[in-house]
Amino acid sequence: MCEMSQVTVIGGGLAGCEAAWQAARLGVKVALYEMKPLRFSPAHEMTQLGELVCSNSFRSNNVDTAAGLLKEEMRLLGSLIMRVADTNAVPAGTALAVDRRHFAARLTSAIESHPLITVHRQEVKELPEQNDGPVVLAAGPLLTGSLAEALRALTGSEHLAFYDAIAPVIDAESLDYSVVYRKSRWDETGAGDYLNCPMNETEYRRFIGLLLEAKTVPFHTFEDPGYFEGCLPIEVMCARGEDTLRYGPLKPVGLAHPITGIVPHAVVQLRPENRAGTMYNLVGFQTKLTHGEQQRVFRTIPGLEQAVFLRLGSVHRNTFVCAPRVLRETLQCQQAPHLFIAGQLSGVEGYIESAAMGLIAGINAGRMALGEKMVSPPAGTAHGSLLSYLTTSDPAHFQPSNINFGLFPPLPGRKVRKKIRGQLRAELALAQIRSWQSGLSH
Repeated sequence: MCEMSQVTVIGGGLAGCEAAWQAARLGVKVALYEMKPLRFSPAHEMTQLGELVCSNSFRSNNVDTAAGLLKEEMRLLGSLIMRVADTNAVPAGTALAVDRRHFAARLTSAIESHPLITVHRQEVKELPEQNDGPVVLAAGPLLTGSLAEALRALTGSEHLAFYDAIAPVIDAESLDYSVVYRKSRWDETGAGDYLNCPMNETEYRRFIGLLLEAKTVPFHTFEDPGYFEGCLPIEVMCARGEDTLRYGPLKPVGLAHPITGIVPHAVVQLRPENRAGTMYNLVGFQTKLTHGEQQRVFRTIPGLEQAVFLRLGSVHRNTFVCAPRVLRETLQCQQAPHLFIAGQLSGVEGYIESAAMGLIAGINAGRMALGEKMVSPPAGTAHGSLLSYLTTSDPAHFQPSNINFGLFPPLPGRKVRKKIRGQLRAELALAQIRSWQSGLSH
């Protein structure tokens, strides 16, 4: 499929684009294969590369959080995904959220205009052989068909599956602004980036009652509803107890009304989907309710009585390898070292985590093409902690994970106060990633 001096990247999502960019930065030619628009997965609809199919949020941008630290490390390592995300950000408080269409358009333009990257709009149905050169498989969590079977046969390991849920998006003009108020959590000025739909206790009880009774889309006979804990459907969370949502996505803490000072019993938050603020995402409202039931139940939320839904929620099947049995810390496949597995397929969860694995896979695939030694970031960094989690977890109980400080090695020395723990981890990690990056150039 490609010459030995080239890297093949299969998949044009976040991980695939980042991998292609990193290999090309090393001076290596890249052949990037993307099956759209010839074929779309059940969750995709745009022809551009890097389509965001779930939330438009990349989570916290604060460097003293695990997600924020991972993003800062990526910036230091020359991440294309971070560069495009930063330049297409929309207001989202301390989080980094993007205008998804601008983001995809700019990312596509950057990849297609790079002189060392050639984009092939065709489906890859089999894994390239070792003599084809380094390959980055970043085909995404919806991998199916002959390519999935080829990976299964190669690794000798059964794939695991969980179900990721998409939250609805609402037209901003259809909101009732006499009810909805603007405020970010703990923002005393009331001029925050989020819109809030307050509920009193009666309204909340009515809402969860309707939610529990609402019809959901049935699973296919081949599907096993093994939801990822970090992205549970709203109705699944609700079924765990009448106050579960009030301590989860609907928690009212820090969201007192900026004028009356009243703290609601529960609050539904809306996050802007684009720069213009014409679309809003229901935060935490990923769902498997039928489309009709979503509109009926969600319109009982105060301020959403006349809501126009621009996108309704859905659930799709995700696939990932059992990383402890399949991957090395370089993201090479143990059974085929020329093959690197990146993105959610590698066993991470989340946009940034997927792109970060694409970054490491791209660096190593590029180094392999140049005849250089494979590398892996230190365990004390966000990148290193994710790689360590993938490769050292108990394979019998392996599940995908977002980046979190629980994956990091213990801090050296005496016990550190919780308040400054994140800041200290960030300082140590960024020093390590800078040193590691410096070593790559020698």
